[in-house]
Amino acid sequence: MFGSLGMPELIVIFVIALIIFGPRKLPELGRSLGKSLAEFKKASNELRNTLEEEIRIDEQRTVEEKRAAETAKTTTETPAAPTVAHVHDEPMKVDHSA
Repeated sequence: MFGSLGMPELIVIFVIALIIFGPRKLPELGRSLGKSLAEFKKASNELRNTLEEEIRIDEQRTVEEKRAAETAKTTTETPAAPTVAHVHDEPMKVDHSA
């Protein structure tokens, strides 16, 4: 139930707590212990979610940087398209005297 604690151990702990705190104070202590455990669980879940979100964002950033580096590498390796000079063609003059 609670790891290595069995039912006899839990009964002994309950009896000792009952003797120390008394029957009136024990329910109040149980409630505050339950609230404390719930708050701890909530805080640990929030921390885990925050860490997972940060890891996911970091992985996305790494993938985007890798893509950008590959794109930059591709554009620098690809030769530029040859430029064509536009020359206005003049009509050819034909010599008919021959």
